[in-house]
Amino acid sequence: MAQENIAASRSPHRAPVLVVLHDAAFRTLWGVGGLSEIARWMEQLVLSLLIWHVTHAPLPLALVLVFNNLPRPLCSPFAGWLADRCARAHILVGAQILSTGTALAVLALLMTERLHPWQIFLAVALQGIVKSLEDPARRTAILDLVGTERLVNAMSLDVVTNTIGKMLGPLLGGVLIEHLGFSGAFACVLALHLATLWLTTRLRIPPVQRDHGAESLWRSLATAVRYVRQSPMLLGLLYVTLVMNALAFPARQFIPAIGSDLLGVGASLVGLLAAAESVGQLASAGLIACTQRVQYHGRLFLGGSLLVLLIGLLFVWSSWYALTFALLALGGCGQAGFSTMQSTMTMLATPPTMRGRMMGLLSVCIGASTPLGTLAMGLMATTATIQYAITLSALVGLVLLIPAIVLTPLLWQRLTSPPLRSV
Repeated sequence: MAQENIAASRSPHRAPVLVVLHDAAFRTLWGVGGLSEIARWMEQLVLSLLIWHVTHAPLPLALVLVFNNLPRPLCSPFAGWLADRCARAHILVGAQILSTGTALAVLALLMTERLHPWQIFLAVALQGIVKSLEDPARRTAILDLVGTERLVNAMSLDVVTNTIGKMLGPLLGGVLIEHLGFSGAFACVLALHLATLWLTTRLRIPPVQRDHGAESLWRSLATAVRYVRQSPMLLGLLYVTLVMNALAFPARQFIPAIGSDLLGVGASLVGLLAAAESVGQLASAGLIACTQRVQYHGRLFLGGSLLVLLIGLLFVWSSWYALTFALLALGGCGQAGFSTMQSTMTMLATPPTMRGRMMGLLSVCIGASTPLGTLAMGLMATTATIQYAITLSALVGLVLLIPAIVLTPLLWQRLTSPPLRSV
């Protein structure tokens, strides 16, 4: 197995990141994640700018993110259950075929000038289904390949790649819109999806021991929920996930409006602004990836959450492009701690036979909270302003983090792996 290859190649003089990258199967999976993230974030910026250009209203702009996350609560339990029972490489190939087909349809409608807002909402919803299928399969496959000892380093590398995609996608999307128009930019999105599909077919993920019992989908989800109720660490993690995805991260969806109207810049600089938080996130995730051993995962997780919310109070009130960029980049440092520790803690605190289902449950929490928070933010922005909507959401988020700090062991307890089988 790949874990054994990595173990055999370890050297006290070799950086943990190099040990993880020694495995060819992990490098392929890493590449799949990077390409798909570039395509996903480029697609989101292009469609968001298109919606803003057509409607010039905050609510339709918010609905792009709402519909993108709407399938997650329904699909994620099935996706996690599937990841515990089926070949994860096959799941990833199937998801990428759906993603490529959706992008092809959008490009055809765009080039024939028959693309309407409802079709954009449908397309991003289908891409949300793809994301729901991919996340549990890809992230649990990382653990299959590297083992528990190097999981933090591997997940940090995964966050680094995701962050590069989150940075390059909007940046390239903005530049391409300005020079090639929306159709030309989306043709590049389709090309990236095709490249990702080709690389996905080359994945080689070793078979691992799985629980093939006759437990039904909903019973398996109920088992995951029961396990969370017995684990204060996981309970705190999921609570913070709900808060952040409802009240912090939806603010990013309004960057096209902030850049275009409040700062008065063109598509290229809007794309650069959308990539700003990725700059800080990339630097911080790289530092975490080089860390030999993390003692208190929850401190990085909570500290990152607090920083993101504090930046949310500030960046929307800046009238200077450079200051707005710098604040968003600083917020990205916090998001690196949140993102890396979220997946790492979920898998380390869960028995091996339940990890796919627990990642599915995590995706349910993200998918349930993001549409509600984004919709509320969009409605507030419609009745008041985008600045007030984002500021109020960040304030509420800071208040709601207090119970997680006081009542859960996220800050003071070290994370220990559970028994091999679920209780």
